[in-house]
Amino acid sequence: MKKILLYSVALLTSGALNTSCVSDLDTKPLSPNVITADVAFAKPESYAQYANYAYAYFSLVSQGDPGSSDIAVDNAGQSEFIRQYMGLNELSADSFKIIDAWSDDYVKPLQYGYWTGTNAAVMAVYLRGLKAVAMCNQFLDEAVSGDGAVTGRGHEAVLDDVRAYRSELRLLRAIYYEILMDLFGNPPIVTLESIQSGSLPKQIGRKALFEWIESELLALTEDENLPARPISYPRLSKGAAWAVLARMYLNAEVYTGTARWEDAKKAAEKVINEGGYELCPNYKYLFLQDNSTNGAQKEFIIAALYDSEATPSYGGTTHLVQATVNETMATQEIHQLFGLENPIYNGNWNGYHVSNDFVMKNFDLQGVVWGGSEIAWGYDVEKSDKRAAFYNYGFTNDFVNETSILNTGWACLKWVPLDSNNYSKMAAEGYAFSSADFPIMRLAEMYLIAAEAEAWMKGGQLSSSDQGYQYIKTIYARANGEAAAQNLPFTIDLDWILKERVRELYWEGHRRVDLIRHNLFLTAEYPWPYKGGSKAGVAALESHREVYPIISSDMITNPELEQNAGYPRQ
Repeated sequence: MKKILLYSVALLTSGALNTSCVSDLDTKPLSPNVITADVAFAKPESYAQYANYAYAYFSLVSQGDPGSSDIAVDNAGQSEFIRQYMGLNELSADSFKIIDAWSDDYVKPLQYGYWTGTNAAVMAVYLRGLKAVAMCNQFLDEAVSGDGAVTGRGHEAVLDDVRAYRSELRLLRAIYYEILMDLFGNPPIVTLESIQSGSLPKQIGRKALFEWIESELLALTEDENLPARPISYPRLSKGAAWAVLARMYLNAEVYTGTARWEDAKKAAEKVINEGGYELCPNYKYLFLQDNSTNGAQKEFIIAALYDSEATPSYGGTTHLVQATVNETMATQEIHQLFGLENPIYNGNWNGYHVSNDFVMKNFDLQGVVWGGSEIAWGYDVEKSDKRAAFYNYGFTNDFVNETSILNTGWACLKWVPLDSNNYSKMAAEGYAFSSADFPIMRLAEMYLIAAEAEAWMKGGQLSSSDQGYQYIKTIYARANGEAAAQNLPFTIDLDWILKERVRELYWEGHRRVDLIRHNLFLTAEYPWPYKGGSKAGVAALESHREVYPIISSDMITNPELEQNAGYPRQ
């Protein structure tokens, strides 16, 4: 399915339709030609091509090369959705840092806590999220894909397929809106009516948007055109609808002021028990270059697809693979860490690292050594959590974010250029881009949601007799083995569960909202290096930083929009 999805994206797709709703969001039309739906969908395969492009938009910056963009940004490669989704969710928190050698304007404001509505990362996620919504809306128009329109074109043979695509894109729209609600609080709603009338998008408030997304997802769980279980990767099923509901309910108190712990647990268990997904037996397989075929894909509920040839991207997993390697590491024989004889990297971006404070607070690595005399991970791998993938040879634990200092804190090698046969296409064949897919949601998260929700319901902790404890034990054993899982504490509290979420999900786009949910994001009592701009990070962030601003250009274009509290209108 990955090759079908990536290789069959045709240039007509969404550019074949009127994109006025997109231009309202200051984006470039995908095509200079505006043609009718009957012309755009003259061939029966056009519906699949459109749906494929909508799925692929997590990964694409345009219908051309990865250096050009279909939205108004200065740097196309940096505008890719998943890359800046990571930035807004991880760089703004304690889990993910970029050295000051990177002069890109979005970096310092995000990691020091003073972003505005003109920040390039904020703009990229906002614009691409709403553009994806607009693409889904266009397809859902009855004149485009309704039964009458399809049969009127003589395409009765693909009618069942089109009905399935309609359900999938309705779900995809809800997924994008859930992300936008989480990040921006009160983004504008782009409806079919606003598209058809030419009116500007409206805001309805975060609570009302939560309720609308919830109603859409619940309706989709009853939709006969949406399969109960995955049919082919990465197409969506009812399990994905339940998964998004589980994540929403876990954070419902943040979004609406009312906790929904029981609903979160029930929705997560629907995915666990009925979704048709499977935990990948090998945790590290989830982040390898062939994770679309090595069994990891069975765990992925919602995924962004990448292919070094078909959809090369400077975002996605390419930046997670390349940017963690710096000039010093490039001269070191890092392949030895993996028991290999030949190099596995063919470049270095001198960028990403992690503070020792974050690593030790959450992973408690054993046998840590700084300034060792030979290449090694820098800690006792056998005695530490197997999900840790940190490297400190030649580094210093004094975490300093200065332009001239590259070897500070830890490098993170969670995402690597190897496949499950320990082959690096990047090094061996000279490819600059990653083919690893990015899991926006995966089954292990559902185990963690069910466990945390139960802990909240039971006063903040779980005992070994609780179902939530068994969920934690399952994913801990997957990574560390059954024997290690038998040595878990007899009771685990919310703090322990939060750390387990880090161990399982770090660098996957979860950290910011996790800290917000536990009231740790804003407070000076939970410091991290450079929080608030100070090296010690003992600083409180302003309360409005729990959401990002509506971007400045949209505030100018649409005078009816209200800016999120605490941010200037422009």
